[in-house]
Formats: sequence, structure tokens, C-alpha cells
Amino acid sequence: MFKGFLIILLVMSALTFLVYGLDKHAAKTNSWRTPERRLLVFGFVGGALGGLLGMCIFHHKTRKFYFWLVNLLGISWQIVALWYLGTKM
Repeated sequence: MFKGFLIILLVMSALTFLVYGLDKHAAKTNSWRTPERRLLVFGFVGGALGGLLGMCIFHHKTRKFYFWLVNLLGISWQIVALWYLGTKM
């Protein structure tokens, strides 16, 4: 269960990182943007690490406090869930 959950989080983080990068590129080229709600959901439901890395590396959405808040809340529950699953094994 722990390994499966960890793999899901890593895949979600990679996907979220990619979506942040694509949205930053779209912002620069004035093309179709990913809705903010989608970015926030991706980060909260499993891709918080990728969201935070995407924010820092692409310098994307860093001025919006709610992106920091949602991604930090997401990574918090994800760490707690990993700890819980790890101690139950």
C-alpha cells in the first residue's frame, strides 16, 4: 500500500510539474491557459511537490498566496499519509 501510494504521488507530482510548465509557456506565448482551479486541484490531490517545484522553477503563480497555501496544505497531508502508511506496514 505504501509503495503504491508513493508511486501515485510521484506520478501526480510529475504531471503537476509538467502542467505548471506548460501553463507558464502558454502565458508567455499568449495561448490557451490551464484554469487556476485545475492547477490547484492537481497540487492538492497528490501533486503538491510538483506544484511547489513548478512554482519555484518556472516562477509561476508565486505571487498568489493561495497557490502557496493549497500546495503547502497538500504536501502536508501527503507527508502525513505517507508517514501513516509507512508506520502501519
